[in-house]
Amino acid sequence: MALFPFVIIAVFVGMWLARRGSTLTRECRWRADGDAGQYRCAACGAVCTLPPGKKPRQCLKPPPA
Repeated sequence: MALFPFVIIAVFVGMWLARRGSTLTRECRWRADGDAGQYRCAACGAVCTLPPGKKPRQCLKPPPA
């Protein structure tokens, strides 16, 4: 019974770490567009330019009108 609080804390820390690594690109499907660090979304057509080695982590889809 003394281990119960530690198990609960470990579960919450594990969930937090798993969520922290996830991205916010649920609807965007990013594709590299050449070697210049430019990415284009196959779903919404958004374009972003990032430094080399970085990948997009946010959905740039415009909100519905």
